[in-house]
Amino acid sequence: MSAIRTVLGDIAPDALGATDAHDHLFFAAPALAGQELDDPAAAEAELAAYRAAGGTAVAQWTPFGLGRRAAELPAVSRAAGVHVVAATGLHQAAHYDPALVRGLHARGLGGFFTAELTEGMVEGDDPDGPRGPARAGMIKVAGMFHGLDDHCRRVMAAAAEAHHATGAPIGVHHEAGTAAPDVLALLHGEWGVPVTSLLLGHLNRFPDPGLLRELAASGAFLAFDGPSRAHHATDWRLVDCLTELAAAGHLRQLLLGGDTVVAAARSVTGDGPGLPHLPRVLRPRLARALGEEAARAVFVDNPARAFAVDWRGGTPYGRR
Repeated sequence: MSAIRTVLGDIAPDALGATDAHDHLFFAAPALAGQELDDPAAAEAELAAYRAAGGTAVAQWTPFGLGRRAAELPAVSRAAGVHVVAATGLHQAAHYDPALVRGLHARGLGGFFTAELTEGMVEGDDPDGPRGPARAGMIKVAGMFHGLDDHCRRVMAAAAEAHHATGAPIGVHHEAGTAAPDVLALLHGEWGVPVTSLLLGHLNRFPDPGLLRELAASGAFLAFDGPSRAHHATDWRLVDCLTELAAAGHLRQLLLGGDTVVAAARSVTGDGPGLPHLPRVLRPRLARALGEEAARAVFVDNPARAFAVDWRGGTPYGRR
C-alpha cells in the first residue's frame, strides 16, 4: 500500500498536508560548530509554532552521523502534532571521520541505508549503536561544488541500491545549487533511479533560468529552500524562479523548504525566520503570484507525491 513513512509510522499520502519539504529539527556539522540544532525542547517549540502558522509536516533532511537525534524525533513530532519524515544517508566526506565512512562501506552502505528505511534508524551517531523503532522515510546524499568526488559517487551508488530495495525517494544537497546535471547522470543515467524519485535540493542558490528549465525537463522534483542565512543573496529570486517554472508547465515538480541549519535561525529560540516563515510568509506570497491552487500544489500535493512509496514492493507512488 502506498504510504509516506514518518517517524511515528506510515500515513496515507493525503494525510501529510502542508509540508516544509526540506528542513532540519536537529543538525550538528563540524563546519557549524557552536551553532548546533541539538535541543529537543527548542525543536518541539519550533514545530509547535510552525503548526500554529498552518504547517502540518516537515521533512528533516539530516542524514546519519550529523546529530539527527533519531531517538528524540518521535516524541517531538507527537508533542507538536506535526508529521516528521526523517532521512538516512550521508553528507559530504568533510563532515565525517574517514574511519567511520570506511567502516560503513565495509559493512555495506546500501544495506545500512536500507535497514534504516525498513527496520529502524540507529539512534546515535555510532552505526553499531541501538536501533530504535522510528524508520527513515527518505535518503539524503550530497554533491560537491560543480562536481562529484569519489565519496559522493560511492554514497550515491549506495543510495541507489537502497532506493531499488525500498522505493524510497532520494534528496540531494547540491553545494551552492551546482552539479545537478552530474547527479542526474549518475543516479538516473548510471544507476537507474527514476527521476521522479529524485528531489534536487538548494536549486535557488544557483538560479540560472536555463539550467532550471533543463533540470525541470528531466522530470525530477525541484526543491527550493529559503530564506537561508548563508545564501540570502539569492532569496529574492525564489518566487520568480517558481513562477517561471510553473509558467513553463513544471508546477507539479516544485517543492519548498526552509533549510534551518543553525540555532540562531529558529523563530522561537533564535531570531528567525525559522519554520513558520513558510506557511506564514512564503505560501501567501506564492498564492498572490500564482493563485491559491498553485500554492496548494507546491505545499500540499507535490510533497504528498514526492515522499510516498509502495514500501512493500519498492514501487514509487503516484509517479507521472
